[in-house]
Amino acid sequence: MFRDRINAGEFTQMPPEYRDLLTRVLTIQADCEIGGPHVYGEKWLLRAPTADDMHRLSRIIGEEIDHFRKFSRLLKDVQIDGAALLWKANSQRYLDAFKVTEVPTWGDVAVFCFLIDRVGKYQVEEFIDSTYLPLNAILPEIMSEEIGHIAFGQTKMKELCSNGTGREEAQQALNRWYPMALDMFGRSESRRSGDYIEWGLKRRMNAEARKAYIEEVNPLIAKLGLDVPDEKKGRKYL
Repeated sequence: MFRDRINAGEFTQMPPEYRDLLTRVLTIQADCEIGGPHVYGEKWLLRAPTADDMHRLSRIIGEEIDHFRKFSRLLKDVQIDGAALLWKANSQRYLDAFKVTEVPTWGDVAVFCFLIDRVGKYQVEEFIDSTYLPLNAILPEIMSEEIGHIAFGQTKMKELCSNGTGREEAQQALNRWYPMALDMFGRSESRRSGDYIEWGLKRRMNAEARKAYIEEVNPLIAKLGLDVPDEKKGRKYL
């Protein structure tokens, strides 16, 4: 397993496989960071239930855009222009969770932060102590902010579940987003997943990370008094 530490200036000296894997994972991550605001920002930023919710959502959107800026700078260091990712149509995003164009309820926003941002935390955790030093440098602040986004989603879900109508809204949103959250981890037996580990760019196989996510999130869903959606429904990752 490759464990050297690589600076930006050494990127061009690396084997083609390493360069391809790094640029791919940075591009997908940048796409995910900007993809979230495109899913819910336009509709819900000024339609959130309270001024406090609007303010917090505006900060979350701002932080996600900043995460995109950070990954975009890493792409620039390896001679990739990520600017076009800013304006891609949702249908052209890498992952299904960011291809969504209909976000019908505030419950969808809450569940997005609760589920999808939690996957985002798992994605970023994969890069901890990676072999690419510039990637390691941006992780602490991003991790801290993603945890804040998750906490917002969990708080909003608790509020929704405090009454019957809101509980149903939360359950319906959960049913929509849960399969997409699991699919975000990628195919269980992906060959590329093993290559990322071999080059020190990720820490776990897709199935292992997904299993850890399920073990974390399912008890939280049950604690809210909601039904855990069927893991197999709509599943694409096998």
